[in-house]
This record gives sequence, structure tokens and C-alpha cells, in this order.
Amino acid sequence: MAEESVEIERPAGAVDRALQVLELIGTAGSAGITELALELGVHKSTVSRIVSALEARGFVEQVPDGRKYRIGLTVVRLAGSTMATLDMTRCGQDTCDALAAKTGETTNLAVLADAQAINVVEAVGASNVALRTWVGQASPAHATSSGKVLLAGLSEEQLRQTFSGGLARFTDRTIADVDDLVDELRTVGRQGWAMAVEELELGLVAIAAPVRDHTGTIVWALSISGPRYRLDPDDAENLVATVVTAAADLSKLFGYRAAGSASAPGIAEKS
Repeated sequence: MAEESVEIERPAGAVDRALQVLELIGTAGSAGITELALELGVHKSTVSRIVSALEARGFVEQVPDGRKYRIGLTVVRLAGSTMATLDMTRCGQDTCDALAAKTGETTNLAVLADAQAINVVEAVGASNVALRTWVGQASPAHATSSGKVLLAGLSEEQLRQTFSGGLARFTDRTIADVDDLVDELRTVGRQGWAMAVEELELGLVAIAAPVRDHTGTIVWALSISGPRYRLDPDDAENLVATVVTAAADLSKLFGYRAAGSASAPGIAEKS
């Protein structure tokens, strides 16, 4: 095809086309080869080669049904290095700073990338004595409080597709059965927060609540984490309320209104 030969002779044209593909997928949320080819006005084989190259580098990934592609983890990680320039992230940083100051514990905002929770914003509380940073770190969603909050926004079908290969166990407390995870996420969806007690690491406890955008979609999970001797799961009522309130306030800044919001149904609504 003439279009394909031009791209082969002009590498800059192929780069531009790849960027167009990323923009189209990012705007649509997910897109297939055929619709991308129609939108760009090129042959499907051209788009297929571009998408294959992007997928190999982690810029895009297949959605669970395997017919469409969405933005991949590489883009999320790269975006993390520049997100401080965005108003949304500045608001998130302010919220994390305030929550860390109030609780004394490390505070994070995380996003969901397939079966992983990626921390994109962090504030270290006064009680924290470790030098470890969680920014940019990918953690198994099913074993973290942030991950549970984010996964609770998925349907049961999406959840089972995401974990079709099974659940990894990290401690004796890790949820390693998909049916048990479904039950746990229903509870998370109903109560509006999640807790992970030594499910990823022994001695680590975390509490998270959802941050929603103007459509009601869960876009972030706001969490605090610390050692069990400070975050006692049996005496965490006040901390839970503090995290939930902070997440709700941040959601309001992004235009979310609890009454009358059209949020996408998550696993909590499934029976």
C-alpha cells in the first residue's frame, strides 16, 4: 500500500502515527485495530505493526477480552514523573500532605493498571522512620488496601478476567482465591473503604478509600500505611473515618457529587 511505503521511508511519519494511535486509545479508553485503522485512514496491517511495537514496550496492552487495546503501564510510569505539573495531582499531593500530617503515617495515591496498584503521589508522615519510597512502585492489587478499593470499581466479570491466572500469595493472610476476593470487594464497595492487614508484608497495615471523578468513576485510591503496632486493625475506626473523609473531600474537588452521580456499576452491585 502507498501509505505503508511512505511510513517505511519516513521514520518520523511512523513515530507520528504511533503517537496518534496512543492519543486515540487514550481518548477512547480502549480501541481495536479496525477502528484505529478507520480513524487514521490507513491499512489495518499498518496499525497492527504500530500497536505490536507499542505493546512490546508496554505503552499499550490488551484488555482482558483480547480484542481491544488500552494504555499500558509504561505510560502510567512515565506520566508519574511529570504529574506534579498537573492541577489534579497538585490537589492530590496537598491532600496526601495534610493526611500524613494528621495521621503521622505514610500516605499514597494509587491508580489501577491491570492487576497492579501503582503509587503516583506520596507524603511521608512524622511517624515514619524508614527511607523507603512507594512512588512508582507496582503492588499486587489484591493484596493492598489501595488495590482493593480500585478493584471494587470493576464488575465481577472484569475481576475474574483480570485474575484468570490465579492470585499470588505473599503471606498467610493474602487472599488467594478469586471467590474470596469477590466477596471481599463486595464488602469494600458497600462500606466505601478497604483495609489490608499483613496481606502483602508481615507487620504492614494499610487503609484506603476511593477518590472519584465527576462521573463517579473511581480514579484513585487514597491510603495510609504503617506498622501494625501503630495501625491496630481492632482500633482503627477513627483512622478509617479520617481517610474516608479526605478521599471524599478530594473527590469533591474533582467534581464528584454523591447524590445523583452516575457512577459505573462495580462489583458491589453484583450479586
